[in-house]
Amino acid sequence: MYSGKIFKYMALIASMFCFQSFIVGDEPMTKENGVYVVNTTTIGKDIEGYNGPTPLKVYINKNKVERIEFLKSMESPKYYSQVKKALLEKWNGKTVKDARTLQVQNVQMALDYYQKNK
Repeated sequence: MYSGKIFKYMALIASMFCFQSFIVGDEPMTKENGVYVVNTTTIGKDIEGYNGPTPLKVYINKNKVERIEFLKSMESPKYYSQVKKALLEKWNGKTVKDARTLQVQNVQMALDYYQKNK
């Protein structure tokens, strides 16, 4: 009987944290100091890396990609280090139109979302 109450209490706390996490940090797009920030946590949840989803934040200022950041995932630091060196900075300074030609699905999804919702 006592363990059932604890389980219900723990489930309630877990659901509150999940809901709070969604409200605070998982909005698909926000605007910070004139810069659009597209978060692919929810819109790209089905895009898989080697160890699961690979969410990003894409920063867009005056229709140009300012930078791209990795968000927490199950990927290893070694994997992210290799990706960062090979790909991540290729978008910096490109217009949204030009950046879409680089053909990385998670980034393209973020740029499409930006164009449809800005």
